[in-house]
Amino acid sequence: MADLQKKFSQADENNQKLSAYRPLPPETLKSLREYYRVGLTYSSNALEGNSLTESETKVVIEDGLTIEGKPLRDHYEAVGHARAYDYIYNITEKEGLTEEDILSLHRLFYQQIDAEKAGHYRNVKVYISGSRYAVAAVSKIPAEMQKLLKWYNDNEKKLHPVELAATLHQRFVFIHPFVDGNGRVARLLMNLALLRNGYTIAIIPAILRHEYIYSLETAHTRPEVFTDFIADRVIATQLDLLRLMRDENDTVNDTVNDTVKRLDTSHLSKTEQAVLDAISMHPDYSYEQLATACSVSRPTIARTVKSLQAYNRIRRIGSDKTGHWEVINEVKLEP
Repeated sequence: MADLQKKFSQADENNQKLSAYRPLPPETLKSLREYYRVGLTYSSNALEGNSLTESETKVVIEDGLTIEGKPLRDHYEAVGHARAYDYIYNITEKEGLTEEDILSLHRLFYQQIDAEKAGHYRNVKVYISGSRYAVAAVSKIPAEMQKLLKWYNDNEKKLHPVELAATLHQRFVFIHPFVDGNGRVARLLMNLALLRNGYTIAIIPAILRHEYIYSLETAHTRPEVFTDFIADRVIATQLDLLRLMRDENDTVNDTVNDTVKRLDTSHLSKTEQAVLDAISMHPDYSYEQLATACSVSRPTIARTVKSLQAYNRIRRIGSDKTGHWEVINEVKLEP
């Protein structure tokens, strides 16, 4: 728990540093919100197997276009998640969490997929693939959800924001109240809790899917493991923003607007995004380790690395044997 407290303190310190850039002008807040609308929608859906790339997700939710060759359901998931994301901003300023808040999130996400099940608790037994633990029985879902709501409302002002957000996510998933979409709703609830406490959106990239699932499974007996995982994601998001917002040659507002542009990875392919995520998390990875982490061949990694270097997204520091990768800020949209 001592390590967790250090991470909570680091998150608090990062948040204070980010506060120096506030208040942000309305247009900058709008840009950041739109950026995370795409980023969270893409990453959250990708964790569940959605085939849309980040650029395709952006086109679907912002332009209403259909991507040829991609399943219709994947489009519905993107549009639904974006609508649910918008909803969390409608309830960010209020205190407490209600059953209707949660049902509304699921309804907005699932409406186009299955209108009859959207916003309703499941009435069938479900199993979590790969898990040794059972979720709540159908008959116990309403009572378990009331317990969850009471726990949240009792602890909203008592727990550290990161612990509150992680535990809310964890407890909700263990109940698994809906027939589908539980992971998406859990991550939205987690980010709602963070936003209410002045934190930024925390994104879990698809490259970390195995670590994410492992930490959730382990949390049945050691809940601090999942909290630790989420703390790392919160801190990583904060550091990304801080690194990009610091520019002594710019005004604060110009810096933040530039940040949104630099953070935009919608032009990257799915493989490029996966490699960028892997390098961000593991700057010491070799070509072989990147290939394993991204489930592609070494030649594909070599081509992708060249592409990312052409985009000015990464650079190699030192030799191939003893050096490391570094993610850099400036982005060229054409290689």
